[in-house]
Amino acid sequence: MAAEHDATGPADGRGPLQGVRVVELVGIGPGPFAAMLLADLGADVVRVDRPGGSALGIDPAQDLTNRNKRSVVLDLKTHDGLQAALALVERADILIEGNRPGVTERLGIGPDACRARNPRLVYGRMTGWGQQGPLASRAGHDLGYIAVSGALGLAGPAGGPPYAPANLLGDYAGGSLYLVVGLLAALHHARSPGGTGQVVDAAVVDGASHLTSMIHGMLAAGAWQDRRGANLLDGGAPFYGTYDTADGGHMAVGALEPSFYEEFLRLLGLGEDTTLPSRDDPANWTALRERIAARFRLRTRDEWTEVFDGSDACVAPVLSLAEAPRHPHLAARGTFLELDGRTQPAPAPRFSATPGAVRTPPALPGAHTAEVARDWELPDLLALDKEATP
Repeated sequence: MAAEHDATGPADGRGPLQGVRVVELVGIGPGPFAAMLLADLGADVVRVDRPGGSALGIDPAQDLTNRNKRSVVLDLKTHDGLQAALALVERADILIEGNRPGVTERLGIGPDACRARNPRLVYGRMTGWGQQGPLASRAGHDLGYIAVSGALGLAGPAGGPPYAPANLLGDYAGGSLYLVVGLLAALHHARSPGGTGQVVDAAVVDGASHLTSMIHGMLAAGAWQDRRGANLLDGGAPFYGTYDTADGGHMAVGALEPSFYEEFLRLLGLGEDTTLPSRDDPANWTALRERIAARFRLRTRDEWTEVFDGSDACVAPVLSLAEAPRHPHLAARGTFLELDGRTQPAPAPRFSATPGAVRTPPALPGAHTAEVARDWELPDLLALDKEATP
């Protein structure tokens, strides 16, 4: 078992959601990540795995989205398995599922069936397309969801296709985080005087679209062009983008404010260059970018990192996933943890009085049946688990 790690602050590392019970129906992508976030913040998350092993296709012991959870194995297609799952639901505050619309209803564990057993239950539904609409029943993945939301069209160079930002923008930012906000808001309502449970319909297309609110405002105000590589924040501005270095590395520049831009030019070695095009006219941006790019190509990434270290030029090295935990600032904050020989991000955000923690390693399917049966007062789980666990 991993050593417990407090994300920050005093207390016992159990987090502000201690006492909140969550049932997670096995899935992949944004649902498990949302459940992990709740677990990191102290919720008691019981993952209902299905017989047959991990859905993600990797060793369950390496699936960090299952940390801080407990697992039971139930076959929801059997009467006894379904009844055991519904018994968990009776004792839960939140349920998370990530199936296509109608699937849990057909299994007998849809919102109506669950809330008939537990009227205060918050039923979280995580999908790409949402519960209604022409595409609701269609298959999909992160890339398609952010494509139709307009978010994908923001990423990439002006002269090429958009690039896929892993599944961070859709699944996790537009999906998981919006689901968690919805679940906690609905839980607050359910626990208020006269409050009831409800269904939270979290769709990646909705969340990803909502993330573009500021950009839509700028577009309406005429301060944003509806194309890539032509705007202040999409790499169009030469003072907000990335540059190659002599060793094949990259530096990220975010010198938006005039004072930061002056500091940037000074340290880059262009502060006294009177021939440098003005940044205020977008017609100069291509020429200005070429001048800046030429300077960056003169030194390595590490050399430029040293040049800009300690300044307000808003310049940072572009690090890989393996390099990021060693960055001095992230190391000082404990942004990453090394537990059981595995590097992983620490819980976030941080709380001064009720910090979250990594309390347990990724839950293996069916590993916690006895604990859950005891803590949730469901002795029948033990017999079912012996039948269902591979």
